[in-house]
Amino acid sequence: MAALITAVALSVIVGANPLHPGAVLDTVFGGGSAESRFVVWEQRIPRTAAGLAVGAALGVAGALMQAFTRNPLADPGLLGVNAGAAFVVAVGITFFGVTSPLGYVWLACAGALLLTVAVYAIGSAGGRAAGPVRLTVTGVAIGAVFAGLTTGLTLTHPDAFDRMRGWSAGSLLERGVDVVLPVLPLVLVGLALALWAAPGLNSIALGADVARSQGVSVRRIQLVTLAAVTLLAGSATAVAGPLVFVGLVVPHVVRWTLGTDQRRIVLGSMVLGAVLVLAADVLGRIAVLPSEMPVGVVTAFVGAPVLIILVRRRSATAL
Repeated sequence: MAALITAVALSVIVGANPLHPGAVLDTVFGGGSAESRFVVWEQRIPRTAAGLAVGAALGVAGALMQAFTRNPLADPGLLGVNAGAAFVVAVGITFFGVTSPLGYVWLACAGALLLTVAVYAIGSAGGRAAGPVRLTVTGVAIGAVFAGLTTGLTLTHPDAFDRMRGWSAGSLLERGVDVVLPVLPLVLVGLALALWAAPGLNSIALGADVARSQGVSVRRIQLVTLAAVTLLAGSATAVAGPLVFVGLVVPHVVRWTLGTDQRRIVLGSMVLGAVLVLAADVLGRIAVLPSEMPVGVVTAFVGAPVLIILVRRRSATAL
């Protein structure tokens, strides 16, 4: 929580337009000049709110995916959520001329929902149970197909390529209240579903048969988990684009510090995910570049070394 408060304060204070911390504090409490009020209330505070929502959503979605698949290297993208969101955004830009971040929100949410439904339908085809392995393999396969379709659309339509380039890099720039508010209810519902499913995921970690003997409805927990991941990852992708490594790294750090209880992991991932995204956004603002670095690029720089460490630790354990 101390890290979260620090990250929020830095997100409001630090920016391309230099403002003294005292001026920022005065503006927050109703004072300040017209310029400082515009910078703080119209730009930085909405952007900070977007970072909080996106980080919390991705952190919890990653924790749910790792618990659901029992794979410590899983992230929300395994279900094809990011690929579905990107494809529908590309279709909207190419054929319907959508150009505003608010328009991307609804397109990305629709794409995430449609692809998750498709993954579940195909994964449970033939009357078989849609288990974690089948859903993961189906999600990876369908996600690869839609990623290829998205690439084809953007390469054959230069305008779509230019607009998709900024969104697909992952950024909180120009994410105002009009973009955050529409997806906030979806994030809150997803977080509530995650907290509800957490005790059941603790039982499922011991095995499906053990969970059933404890009175847990395995199928219900799976459906609720899928719904939560779709809402959380879809909403976060809609606001900021496909941010990588947040859902992968955050649950591991929480697990190292708070233990393996999924209730603690969900709550810890909610907080630490927001800290990571806000910190990455602040680092991107102060990067020594002609313009600020997108938050998705910064999280990739942070997440890639952590992923290598995780893989090496996993290999060492296996040996």
